Amino acid sequence: MNIAILQSLLERVGAGVLRYSLVFIFLGYGLFKFTAVEAAAIAPLTENSPFFFWLNPLLGQQGGSNLIGGVEILTALAIAVRRPLPFVSALGSLAAAGALFVTLSFILSTPGLDPTSVDAGFLVKDATLLGAALWTAGEALRAYLAGSVAASPTSSRSVTA
Repeated sequence: MNIAILQSLLERVGAGVLRYSLVFIFLGYGLFKFTAVEAAAIAPLTENSPFFFWLNPLLGQQGGSNLIGGVEILTALAIAVRRPLPFVSALGSLAAAGALFVTLSFILSTPGLDPTSVDAGFLVKDATLLGAALWTAGEALRAYLAGSVAASPTSSRSVTA
């Protein structure tokens, strides 16, 4: 097999695995947030978070978990639409990166969480997922920009504030 063909194949397959593993993780955990078991499990994390401390007092334990779950499901769906809507997919990946950053902050903000515990280890894996989310955001933005060049060779898309 030609090395260039192998490289291209590995890159395409790897990109798909990264993107759609993020989709399935966010979709699965998003759906799980609608259960009482998961709402109770994340309560100690959200109650002590500088980002989510307000959630349970405002919406209740289940309501806060439901809100997080809804955002996670929307994030998964946004990431999944990479082919037809690469810009939307990039936004979804950036939302996933933000969520993963917040999740990683639980290691520092949750009292009594031993950094060497299984619970902390479960959170640390999100560093890898954060890398995947950032990579898929960049790849989707590249596709978005390349699509505009293909559609109009004299212009390129730019996003400005």
